[in-house]
Amino acid sequence: MALAFAGVRVHAHDPQGQAAFWAGLLGWRIARSAPDGVVVRPTDGTAYGLRFVASDEPKTRQNRVHLDLTSASRQDMDGRVETALRSGGEHCDVGQGPDETHVVLADPEGNEFCVVPPENTFLAGCGLIGALNCEGRAVTGYFWHAALGWPLVWDQDEETAVQAPGGGTKITWSGPPIPPKAGTNRLCPELSAPAAELRAETARLVGLGARVLDDAGDVVVLADPDENEFFLRTSD
Repeated sequence: MALAFAGVRVHAHDPQGQAAFWAGLLGWRIARSAPDGVVVRPTDGTAYGLRFVASDEPKTRQNRVHLDLTSASRQDMDGRVETALRSGGEHCDVGQGPDETHVVLADPEGNEFCVVPPENTFLAGCGLIGALNCEGRAVTGYFWHAALGWPLVWDQDEETAVQAPGGGTKITWSGPPIPPKAGTNRLCPELSAPAAELRAETARLVGLGARVLDDAGDVVVLADPDENEFFLRTSD
């Protein structure tokens, strides 16, 4: 299969500022600033980066996609939360109950993310970004299972998850109900394929249930079965 998971695309009003926040929070480095966005690269063995691209679209409701960060210890968890708050993040109420053990925060542009405690076994061994957590039905998890060729590591009660065969970040879907769609998702998966394979991979994804939203030649924007956008671009 020519397709690869290349990272997470984050739409931002201030791509440079958002990149600085996330690079500082994750301990990653800003690799470059270019017309196609500000790229933050991992320093911890994570297999992909984050790309921050300019967008004027306002955030009007809770994101459908967010990141779950893991913790090596309680001290590590507290330090991560402290770093986020010191750097412009804030606590965020998404309806979590008083007994929740994870901490819900928002970055300086309001994008929700979670810091999970060290005793969380589901994300154990997944790396600092433990999960790309998505709102979606099981059918969407099955779509991504087929699209990426990653095994299903969870499939129960409409909740699904996939993970690369070699480990690393999981992609999870929480099952219905799914929040209404309001504009383009602020966080979107980015996939890559060699230029010679881009058309064939686009056709394969459509055959699996995706829909083409835009085709700029070297970047194709598609929607998965739950209408969550993702980007397919030629390999860097």
